[in-house]
Amino acid sequence: MPTPRSDRLEDALHRIFEGGKNTRASWFALTGGESLFLEGDTADTLYLLRSGRLGVFRRNPAEDRPPQFVGVIRPGEPVGEMAMLAGTAHTADVVALRDSQVLALPRDAFFEAARTEPDLMVELSRLMIQRARDRRSGGGEPSVFGFISARPRPIRAFVERIAAAIEADGFSCQVIDQTALSSAAEWFSRVEDSHDYVLYVAEMDEPAWGALCARQVDRVFIVGAGLMAPPNRPLPHAGVLDAQRRTDLILLRDPRMACPANTGVWIDAVNPGRWFQAVEGDQADAERIGRVITGSAVGVVLSGGGARAYSHIGALKALREAGVPIDFVGGASMGAVVAAGPALNWSQEELEARIRKAFVQSDPLSDITFPMLAMTRARKVDCLLQDAYGEIDLADLHLPYFAASTNLTSGKLEVHRRGLMRRALRASIAIPGILPPVVIDGQVHVDGAVLKNLPAEVMRQMNAGPVIGVDMSETRGVDAAMIEHPPSIWRLIATGAWRRGPPIVSILMRSATLTTDADLESSRAATDLLIQPTPDGLDIRDWKGFEAGVDAGYSATREALDGLDRPVTHLRRRPPLSACAPPETDAETASASPRRAEGEKPKKAARRARRDTPAA
Repeated sequence: MPTPRSDRLEDALHRIFEGGKNTRASWFALTGGESLFLEGDTADTLYLLRSGRLGVFRRNPAEDRPPQFVGVIRPGEPVGEMAMLAGTAHTADVVALRDSQVLALPRDAFFEAARTEPDLMVELSRLMIQRARDRRSGGGEPSVFGFISARPRPIRAFVERIAAAIEADGFSCQVIDQTALSSAAEWFSRVEDSHDYVLYVAEMDEPAWGALCARQVDRVFIVGAGLMAPPNRPLPHAGVLDAQRRTDLILLRDPRMACPANTGVWIDAVNPGRWFQAVEGDQADAERIGRVITGSAVGVVLSGGGARAYSHIGALKALREAGVPIDFVGGASMGAVVAAGPALNWSQEELEARIRKAFVQSDPLSDITFPMLAMTRARKVDCLLQDAYGEIDLADLHLPYFAASTNLTSGKLEVHRRGLMRRALRASIAIPGILPPVVIDGQVHVDGAVLKNLPAEVMRQMNAGPVIGVDMSETRGVDAAMIEHPPSIWRLIATGAWRRGPPIVSILMRSATLTTDADLESSRAATDLLIQPTPDGLDIRDWKGFEAGVDAGYSATREALDGLDRPVTHLRRRPPLSACAPPETDAETASASPRRAEGEKPKKAARRARRDTPAA
C-alpha cells in the first residue's frame, strides 16, 4: 500500500528531475530482476522511479535464509535518499520487481538544485521518517498479487472470495482477469494506484495472460489441487520473485478431504517461499488468505520451557476465546510441540487431552539410563511422538508451521518445515544431556532453545502481519532450595520423584533455555504482542503441574489482550487509501497542475478505474 506522499515533495522532485533543460538527471530502464544497487554500494546518486516497481531487500549473511523483504518503491517515489543524504553506503538491495524506468541525479547536482527548493529537505526528512515507521509496522508491503492456476478447474471464484474478504476489512480491492490483456500499461498503473489491493487471476488455459501476471505483480500465488500432480509444463513465473522466494503455493482440496496431502510433490515442482492449504468454497480459508495479503495475518510463536510450556496451552485458549485468528504458528522445544496442535487443526479440547496423555500421564523422561549420550534413552518420548503424529509430514499441515532445532554440525538454527513431524519435534526437544541428539540427513540436532528459545525472527520472515510471542525465557524454573539441599537417591525412589529425574535434569533444562540479553531483545523486538506467563512454583521438569501452567498462560494472555487498544489483527494495519485521500474540491480540480491531473487524486482515480475496468 502506498506511503502517503507530500504534494510539495512530489512537485519539487519533478522540477529537479524533469523540470528544466539544465537538469543533470539521466534516464535508464531496468528489466524485471535487475538490481538498481546492492547493499554496500556507494550512495552517490538519488533515483526517482518513473514507472514499474522496485523491491527493497536486506540480506543477513549469518543466516541461510532468503533476503528479508523491506518494502516496495512505487512510481513517483525517490530511492536511496537516506544513504545519499548521509553520504554512507547503501544498507539494502533494491531490485526491479518488474520492468521499470528510473531517473538518476548525481549527489552534487541534487544539493545544488535543492538550494532552489526550500521545502525539499524537510519533505525528504518526513518521507524517511515515514518509511522507517512503515518498516516497523509492516507498511510498504506488496499490494499487487497474482493468482496463477495450475489446475484445470477455474480459480476465479476462489479469488473473488478473497477479494470480498479484503473489502469487508475496509480496503478497496480490484480483481483483474484476461479481459484486460489488451489494455495499455497506463491503465494497469492507474488501477494499481487507485486501489489498496489488486488481484490478477490467470486460469490454467491462459498462458499468455499468466506470463504477463507473473511480470506485473509484487507477489505470486500458484494455485493447485492437492490430489492432482503438478502440470508437466513450466508454470508462468518471474525470475526476481523466484530468486527472492516471493512465489507462494496454495493447494485447494475438496471439502470431503479431511487433511491435506501430496504437498511435498507440489513444493518440489514450484519451489515456493511459503505454502498454504485451503478447502474449496470455505469462507474462513478465503478470509485467512485475505489476511495474508493485507498484512493482518496473525503468527503465534511459542518458546521452550520444559513443563512450564504448559502455559502455551492456556495462551492458545485465551486467544481462541478472544476470537484472535491463528494463521501461522511455530516454536522451539516444548513450544514447537504445543504449536503443532493448531497446525494440525486440533480443537482446544483435543490439544489439552493429547498433551495430558503424552506428558502428564506418562512421565516422558522417566526412562533414565547410564549417561553415555544423555540421561534418558528417549524411547518413551519416541513412542509418544509416534503415537501422536505417526507419519504426518510437516508440509501437509492445515496451517504454515515450523519447529526450530539447533544444528550442532553447522552451528546454526535449523528451521524444520518439511519432513516427518515426529522427527522434527524430536530434534526440537532434544535437550542436551537429557535426551540424545537426533541425526537428520547426516546433521546432528539438539533442542532449538539452545540457540533461539523464542524464534520470533523466523516467524517475522514468514509473516508480515502481527506476531504474538509467548515467552518463558525469564521465568524461574529451578527450585533453589532443592539445589542447595538435594534429596538422597533413596528419597527419590521412595517418593517416586525419580520419574522426574534427579535435580541435575532441572539444571540442564534451564541452562538450555537461557539466552543472552541481546538475543532476547532481538527476539522480542520481532513481536507485536509479547506475553510472559509466570507459573510460580512450577519446576521446569514438573510434568504433573499441568493446571498451574495452563492457568498462568491463560491469565497472562487475557491481561495482555485487555491492554490492547485495537484488535490483534490491526496491530500492523496500514490505513486504506480512502483514509489517506484528502477531500476533493472543485477548486483543487480547477487548479491541479498537469502532472497532478495525470496522476489524479486517489478518490477520483478510483472512480475512473472502476468505470474503465474491463468486464472481469
